[in-house]
Amino acid sequence: MKCLVKLLIIFQFFLVSCSCSNKSGDAEEEVIPLTDDQLLDKVQQDAFKYFWDYAEFNSKLARERYHTDETWVDANLVTTGGSGFGLMTILVGIERNFVPRDEAVARLNTALTFLENADRFHGAWPHWINGTNGNVVPFGADDDGGDIVETSFLCQGLICVREYFKNGTPAEQALAQKADDLWKGVEWNWYTKGENAMYWHWSPNFAWIKNFKLEGYNECLITYVMGAASPTHAIPSAAYHEAWARNGAIVHAGSRYGIPVVFNYNGSTGNVGPMFWAHYSYLGLDPRGLSDQYANYWTLVQNHAKIMNQYCVTNPVGWIGYGENCWGLTASYTRNPNGSVGYTDHKPSNDRGVISPTAALSDFPYTPTESMKALRFFYENSEWKDRLIGAAGPYDAFSPHHDWVTPRYLAIDQGTIVPMIENHRTGLLWNLFMQAPEVQTGLQNLGFSSTQHGF
Repeated sequence: MKCLVKLLIIFQFFLVSCSCSNKSGDAEEEVIPLTDDQLLDKVQQDAFKYFWDYAEFNSKLARERYHTDETWVDANLVTTGGSGFGLMTILVGIERNFVPRDEAVARLNTALTFLENADRFHGAWPHWINGTNGNVVPFGADDDGGDIVETSFLCQGLICVREYFKNGTPAEQALAQKADDLWKGVEWNWYTKGENAMYWHWSPNFAWIKNFKLEGYNECLITYVMGAASPTHAIPSAAYHEAWARNGAIVHAGSRYGIPVVFNYNGSTGNVGPMFWAHYSYLGLDPRGLSDQYANYWTLVQNHAKIMNQYCVTNPVGWIGYGENCWGLTASYTRNPNGSVGYTDHKPSNDRGVISPTAALSDFPYTPTESMKALRFFYENSEWKDRLIGAAGPYDAFSPHHDWVTPRYLAIDQGTIVPMIENHRTGLLWNLFMQAPEVQTGLQNLGFSSTQHGF
């Protein structure tokens, strides 16, 4: 009898164990991966938080950086270019119902009012602004004045804000007018020094001491576009052709992996530059069907992304982790040789084994299949997802080779993710920017045409 009882107990234990095992198995089977659209929603909503939840308290503009591993670093340091990206990100947030429209309008009104009262230098804002009082924060010892490149990134966003709200409620139309007044107040022609060229910086204390001419291909195309588009302070078209295009010398006949590079990338002769060169100017400027005498710009930016992807897949240096699911080099935080955190412009000629998620994610319009593989790796790879995804989306940089992640964010990197993914999905920012009459006029004055937008 005792033996029978023992057998029954053992049998019941076996049944319970099997039941628990099956339930566990069923639970694992019920974990259904997100669809592509759901995953795109997820990363957009995550990156949106940088410009909403972690905005600078007073101005409601973009903080330069947010370090989760330090105590509120530079909490009041506003970045001008990143704020422009943030304006466009918030417009996507409205469209995607991440925030109520009226709350976004109030937030944007606060931000633009702050910009009205912040330091300006011949209409241009500085690179950094103190969010508590609007005063310039020097970006360097002799860089305490206007930054026309950062200003052009901001104005790209201001035009999108104007176009988005111009036919809205009275409050929205007032916001649109404020955006219009702000961008038209920039003296683009001042930043030519009277030459057929544009110069990056001017300081009331150091004048043109930095003497940084905008010439050859990098992230600054939008600066010439905005300068040509200005109805109040336009630059001469000759500045674009003589300085930026170097009288045609900007064109490069070489290729990488059988893919034409199209332009001579500054500092990367015969190769491509960091990936952000295909992002910053193109959050609003639509490269689809865009061409001038020097290039087809869709070919230019798509080839840039394809070359960057192929470089990481080919992995000539032999870094652990590089491949079709883990790729993308751009300017971001980096791992220094001594293990400390630094900053550099990652590219094929400056490859430290560090992947910057924004590079592949902001490439979605150009390489949707390859970028989706990267997105799934960042969010679903069992080894990396819990380390790489933070409160505002993917952290700025990581290295599988060095088993390293920096739990930090930069506005200019998070700021391209939402707009560029939205341009891939709906073309929202591209359509807003390109419908602006003065943008079309400015582009045509420089010799551009757009089959996508009919001019």
